[in-house]
Amino acid sequence: ISKRKKLTICFSDIVGFTEITDKMEPEDLTQLLNHYLTEMSKIALQYGATIDKYVGDAIVMFFGDPDTRGVKEDALACVKMALAMQRRIEELAERWRDTGVETPLRCRFGIHTGYCTVGNFGSEDRLDYTIIGGAVNLVSRLEHAGTPGEILASFETFSQVKDQILCEEYGEIEVKGIAHPVATYRVVDTFENLKTHRERKIGRAHV
Repeated sequence: ISKRKKLTICFSDIVGFTEITDKMEPEDLTQLLNHYLTEMSKIALQYGATIDKYVGDAIVMFFGDPDTRGVKEDALACVKMALAMQRRIEELAERWRDTGVETPLRCRFGIHTGYCTVGNFGSEDRLDYTIIGGAVNLVSRLEHAGTPGEILASFETFSQVKDQILCEEYGEIEVKGIAHPVATYRVVDTFENLKTHRERKIGRAHV
Protein backbone atom coordinates (compact mmCIF):
# COMPACT_ATOMS: atom_id res chain seq x y z
CA ILE A 1 0.00 0.00 0.00
CA SER A 2 1.44 3.37 -0.99
CA LYS A 3 0.47 6.81 0.35
CA ARG A 4 1.29 10.45 -0.33
CA LYS A 5 3.04 12.21 2.51
CA LYS A 6 5.00 15.40 3.06
CA LEU A 7 8.56 14.27 3.80
CA THR A 8 11.97 15.88 4.15
CA ILE A 9 14.46 14.02 1.97
CA CYS A 10 18.25 14.11 2.11
CA PHE A 11 20.69 12.90 -0.55
CA SER A 12 24.41 12.76 0.18
CA ASP A 13 27.37 11.54 -1.79
CA ILE A 14 31.16 11.68 -1.84
CA VAL A 15 32.55 14.20 -4.33
CA GLY A 16 35.03 12.76 -6.83
CA PHE A 17 34.58 9.23 -5.56
CA THR A 18 35.47 7.71 -8.94
CA GLU A 19 38.91 9.38 -8.90
CA ILE A 20 39.48 8.15 -5.32
CA THR A 21 38.54 4.59 -6.32
CA ASP A 22 41.05 4.62 -9.18
CA LYS A 23 43.91 5.23 -6.74
CA MET A 24 42.98 2.57 -4.16
CA GLU A 25 43.26 -1.18 -3.86
CA PRO A 26 39.82 -2.90 -3.80
CA GLU A 27 40.30 -4.14 -0.20
CA ASP A 28 41.21 -0.66 1.08
CA LEU A 29 38.34 0.87 -0.86
CA THR A 30 35.81 -1.59 0.57
CA GLN A 31 37.04 -0.89 4.08
CA LEU A 32 36.91 2.89 3.58
CA LEU A 33 33.42 2.87 2.04
CA ASN A 34 31.98 0.53 4.66
CA HIS A 35 33.49 2.64 7.46
CA TYR A 36 32.04 5.81 5.93
CA LEU A 37 28.56 4.30 5.42
CA THR A 38 28.56 2.85 8.95
CA GLU A 39 29.46 6.21 10.51
CA MET A 40 26.84 8.06 8.45
CA SER A 41 24.15 5.46 9.19
CA LYS A 42 24.79 5.76 12.94
CA ILE A 43 24.14 9.52 12.73
CA ALA A 44 21.07 9.01 10.51
CA LEU A 45 19.49 6.62 13.00
CA GLN A 46 20.42 8.85 15.93
CA TYR A 47 18.37 11.68 14.35
CA GLY A 48 15.46 9.39 13.43
CA ALA A 49 15.98 9.13 9.66
CA THR A 50 14.64 6.32 7.52
CA ILE A 51 17.54 5.10 5.36
CA ASP A 52 15.99 4.46 1.96
CA LYS A 53 18.99 3.06 0.10
CA TYR A 54 22.73 3.12 -0.54
CA VAL A 55 23.72 3.68 -4.16
CA GLY A 56 27.47 3.11 -4.19
CA ASP A 57 28.80 6.00 -2.09
CA ALA A 58 25.45 7.86 -2.08
CA ILE A 59 22.87 7.64 0.72
CA VAL A 60 19.18 8.43 0.32
CA MET A 61 17.36 9.19 3.60
CA PHE A 62 14.04 10.70 4.58
CA PHE A 63 12.07 11.95 7.58
CA GLY A 64 8.30 11.76 8.05
CA ASP A 65 7.53 8.07 7.50
CA PRO A 66 6.89 5.60 9.09
CA ASP A 67 7.20 7.94 12.09
CA THR A 68 6.72 11.70 12.04
CA ARG A 69 7.04 14.48 14.59
CA GLY A 70 5.33 16.94 12.24
CA VAL A 71 6.67 18.57 9.06
CA LYS A 72 8.64 21.30 10.86
CA GLU A 73 10.32 18.95 13.36
CA ASP A 74 11.11 16.41 10.61
CA ALA A 75 12.78 19.11 8.49
CA LEU A 76 14.75 20.38 11.48
CA ALA A 77 15.95 16.87 12.40
CA CYS A 78 17.04 16.30 8.79
CA VAL A 79 19.10 19.52 8.58
CA LYS A 80 20.68 18.89 12.00
CA MET A 81 21.55 15.37 10.87
CA ALA A 82 23.31 16.69 7.74
CA LEU A 83 25.30 19.17 9.87
CA ALA A 84 26.33 16.35 12.22
CA MET A 85 27.40 14.23 9.23
CA GLN A 86 29.39 17.14 7.81
CA ARG A 87 31.29 17.50 11.13
CA ARG A 88 31.90 13.75 11.36
CA ILE A 89 33.33 13.62 7.82
CA GLU A 90 35.84 16.35 8.76
CA GLU A 91 36.91 14.29 11.80
CA LEU A 92 37.18 11.11 9.72
CA ALA A 93 39.24 12.87 7.04
CA GLU A 94 42.07 13.22 9.58
CA ARG A 95 41.92 9.54 10.47
CA TRP A 96 41.74 8.46 6.83
CA ARG A 97 44.78 10.57 5.97
CA ASP A 98 46.76 8.54 8.49
CA THR A 99 45.74 5.35 6.66
CA GLY A 100 47.01 6.72 3.33
CA VAL A 101 43.91 8.37 1.85
CA GLU A 102 45.59 11.53 0.55
CA THR A 103 42.47 13.21 -0.86
CA PRO A 104 40.16 14.09 2.04
CA LEU A 105 36.65 12.85 1.41
CA ARG A 106 34.20 15.68 0.91
CA CYS A 107 30.47 15.24 0.68
CA ARG A 108 27.63 17.16 -0.85
CA PHE A 109 24.15 17.16 0.68
CA GLY A 110 20.81 18.08 -0.87
CA ILE A 111 17.69 18.53 1.29
CA HIS A 112 14.10 19.16 0.20
CA THR A 113 10.69 19.08 1.88
CA GLY A 114 7.78 18.04 -0.33
CA TYR A 115 5.09 15.49 -1.13
CA CYS A 116 6.20 11.99 -2.14
CA THR A 117 4.55 8.67 -2.69
CA VAL A 118 5.93 6.30 -0.09
CA GLY A 119 5.35 2.55 0.03
CA ASN A 120 6.54 -0.83 -1.18
CA PHE A 121 7.50 -0.85 -4.85
CA GLY A 122 9.12 -3.47 -7.05
CA SER A 123 8.44 -6.83 -8.61
CA GLU A 124 6.40 -9.70 -7.19
CA ASP A 125 9.48 -11.38 -5.74
CA ARG A 126 11.30 -8.27 -4.56
CA LEU A 127 9.67 -5.26 -2.95
CA ASP A 128 11.47 -2.21 -1.55
CA TYR A 129 10.02 0.29 0.90
CA THR A 130 10.98 3.53 -0.84
CA ILE A 131 9.86 6.97 -2.06
CA ILE A 132 9.03 8.15 -5.58
CA GLY A 133 7.95 11.45 -7.16
CA GLY A 134 9.15 14.84 -8.33
CA ALA A 135 10.48 15.75 -4.87
CA VAL A 136 13.01 12.90 -5.12
CA ASN A 137 14.31 14.20 -8.46
CA LEU A 138 14.54 17.72 -7.05
CA VAL A 139 16.62 16.70 -4.02
CA SER A 140 18.99 14.77 -6.30
CA ARG A 141 19.51 17.93 -8.40
CA LEU A 142 20.06 20.04 -5.26
CA GLU A 143 22.78 17.67 -4.13
CA HIS A 144 24.55 17.86 -7.50
CA ALA A 145 24.26 21.66 -7.63
CA GLY A 146 26.11 22.18 -4.34
CA THR A 147 29.83 22.62 -3.95
CA PRO A 148 31.94 19.98 -2.13
CA GLY A 149 31.46 20.02 1.63
CA GLU A 150 28.20 21.97 1.49
CA ILE A 151 24.55 21.36 2.37
CA LEU A 152 22.06 22.81 -0.10
CA ALA A 153 18.39 23.11 0.88
CA SER A 154 15.30 24.12 -1.06
CA PHE A 155 13.10 27.05 -0.06
CA GLU A 156 10.51 24.55 1.24
CA THR A 157 13.02 23.20 3.76
CA PHE A 158 14.46 26.65 4.54
CA SER A 159 10.98 27.95 5.44
CA GLN A 160 10.56 25.15 8.01
CA VAL A 161 13.96 25.58 9.72
CA LYS A 162 14.82 29.30 9.36
CA ASP A 163 14.02 30.06 13.04
CA GLN A 164 16.75 27.72 14.26
CA ILE A 165 19.20 27.33 11.34
CA LEU A 166 21.27 30.01 9.63
CA CYS A 167 20.97 29.64 5.85
CA GLU A 168 22.38 31.84 3.10
CA GLU A 169 20.73 32.39 -0.27
CA TYR A 170 22.63 30.37 -2.85
CA GLY A 171 20.81 31.28 -6.05
CA GLU A 172 18.34 29.55 -8.33
CA ILE A 173 18.76 26.31 -10.25
CA GLU A 174 16.87 24.94 -13.23
CA VAL A 175 15.35 21.50 -12.65
CA LYS A 176 14.06 19.31 -15.47
CA GLY A 177 10.32 18.81 -15.12
CA ILE A 178 9.85 21.95 -13.00
CA ALA A 179 8.66 24.98 -14.96
CA HIS A 180 10.12 27.64 -12.66
CA PRO A 181 13.68 28.05 -11.28
CA VAL A 182 14.18 26.57 -7.80
CA ALA A 183 15.51 28.84 -5.03
CA THR A 184 18.31 27.25 -3.00
CA TYR A 185 19.90 27.98 0.38
CA ARG A 186 23.28 26.99 1.82
CA VAL A 187 22.95 25.62 5.35
CA VAL A 188 25.56 27.23 7.62
CA ASP A 189 24.83 25.97 11.17
CA THR A 190 22.31 26.15 14.00
CA PHE A 191 21.99 29.57 15.67
CA GLU A 192 22.71 27.77 18.95
CA ASN A 193 26.10 26.45 17.71
CA LEU A 194 27.06 29.81 16.19
CA LYS A 195 26.25 31.56 19.48
CA THR A 196 28.43 29.05 21.41
CA HIS A 197 31.35 29.55 18.98
CA ARG A 198 31.03 33.33 19.32
CA GLU A 199 30.99 33.14 23.11
CA ARG A 200 34.07 30.87 23.12
CA LYS A 201 35.93 33.30 20.85
CA ILE A 202 35.07 36.23 23.10
CA GLY A 203 36.09 34.16 26.13
CA ARG A 204 39.47 33.33 24.56
CA ALA A 205 40.01 36.97 23.63
CA HIS A 206 39.63 37.98 27.30
CA VAL A 207 42.10 35.37 28.60
